[in-house]
Amino acid sequence: MTLVNIHEAKTHLSRLLARVVEGEEIVIAKSGNPVARLVAVERRPRRRIFGQDRGLFEVPDDFDDPLPEDILASFER
Repeated sequence: MTLVNIHEAKTHLSRLLARVVEGEEIVIAKSGNPVARLVAVERRPRRRIFGQDRGLFEVPDDFDDPLPEDILASFER
């Protein structure tokens, strides 16, 4: 946690926000007394749309076939 005064916060807001995005917590103080805290907003994961990739990939007919011996051997080293 980093403590900065109001003047510094106003002057360097962009830099402070970049640090907050990286996970740092910044406390803004007036006359040495904490008055506000800058923390990153927790982003919600984007909602998935079922079937949006339909037609972009086709599962080959031999998908479930056993692997060739040379490939199987490379896993056993």
